[in-house]
Amino acid sequence: MKITFTILGEAASKANSRRHVTTNGKSRSIKSDKALGFERDALRQIPPAARVRLEGPVCVTLHMYYASERPDLDESLVLDVLQDRWKDVYTAPGVKSRQLIQAGVYRNDRQAREKHIYHHVDRSNPRVEVEVCPINIDKRH
Repeated sequence: MKITFTILGEAASKANSRRHVTTNGKSRSIKSDKALGFERDALRQIPPAARVRLEGPVCVTLHMYYASERPDLDESLVLDVLQDRWKDVYTAPGVKSRQLIQAGVYRNDRQAREKHIYHHVDRSNPRVEVEVCPINIDKRH
């Protein structure tokens, strides 16, 4: 089974574009507005047929088309977008469980055991072409 689709828009770097905020007197680092916007838009573009929640190791190939040469090649936000989305739900005081709110292509980005990431420039059509395939890992090694 090979899953392929395209996400329109320029992927943002998750690491290089973080910003610092203070909440309740605590400083923390959050994604930039550009990263949050890409994440929101990308989640809407994953076709329902691609949301199969693959289990086990996967190979991910990404052709990342940027509007210029400037952006760093950073696939981490795309890998995050492809995984299941969960929400913490409090069923009683102090009792927390997780609820699946959106199925992903795979369950968790830690399943990506092989990655092929390519940087391209397309000024008029920035996008990410995604291909995800399950792989068999020989457990004898």
